[in-house]
Amino acid sequence: MSSFPLGNYLIGLREGLEASLVVVILVAYLVRSGRRHLLPRIWVGVALAVAISAAFGALLTFGPRRLTFEAQEALGGILSIVAVGFVTWMVFWMARHARALSGELRGRIDAAAEAGRASLALVAFLAVGREGLETALFLWSATQATGSGGSQLVPLLGALLGILTAVAMGYAFYKGVLKIDLSRFFTWTGAILIVVAAGVLAYGVHDLQEARMLPGLNSLAFDVSDTIAPASVLGTILKGTLNFSPATTWLEAVAWVAYVVPTMTVFLLRARRPRRTGTATTAPTPAPARAA
Repeated sequence: MSSFPLGNYLIGLREGLEASLVVVILVAYLVRSGRRHLLPRIWVGVALAVAISAAFGALLTFGPRRLTFEAQEALGGILSIVAVGFVTWMVFWMARHARALSGELRGRIDAAAEAGRASLALVAFLAVGREGLETALFLWSATQATGSGGSQLVPLLGALLGILTAVAMGYAFYKGVLKIDLSRFFTWTGAILIVVAAGVLAYGVHDLQEARMLPGLNSLAFDVSDTIAPASVLGTILKGTLNFSPATTWLEAVAWVAYVVPTMTVFLLRARRPRRTGTATTAPTPAPARAA
């Protein structure tokens, strides 16, 4: 039985919303500044970013299959740890820059519009491509951690649903229908993703143990498989949402705690800092664009 992959949905939603906000700001600013004719350049950059991100995801999915078991586990473990590093950086970066994102992008688009034909496409490509590559890597790692074979379809569908939700929210922002407190949104999703990332980190450590790069594969901190069977409803839900493993090695447990405790503490302390007076906290989207 498969549970709804909440972790993958949140990854798709959060990363998709960041990319959607970038596109919304770029498009709306060009329209409002009377430069609608430059929009195709934005869409070219977005299309290239999506294509390269999809190709990167396909490479991660199908590339390692010809490797030996130990090599696959080593690659999976290393990429999982790299993905955790990326998502941690993304969580903190977005929490810090969400309110200033609009002004920063407007400055870039003005400079790019004056620089040359390909500059706007490059701005869109870099802005969206960074999110896309991070998403592909972390989704691959999270999907490897939650299942294998045909069961990987459910986590991928969860991520796709999150991305589609983000696109719908971005369109609603553009039309001026939806306004949310982005700081609060990114705080809540950031805290949840830190827990999800901890599960991916533990899974990466387990992969490296199976690849014989780390010791302690048979040294278990706990084994609750008799109480929470991996194939049971509860086991599937915990695996799909938190990457929880009923049989966890000591090294996995130490890595999980060593990541969650300091990362969550620093993140929540930063989130509780008082906001500067006069700082906007709603979605940094321009007013609805009027038809030309």
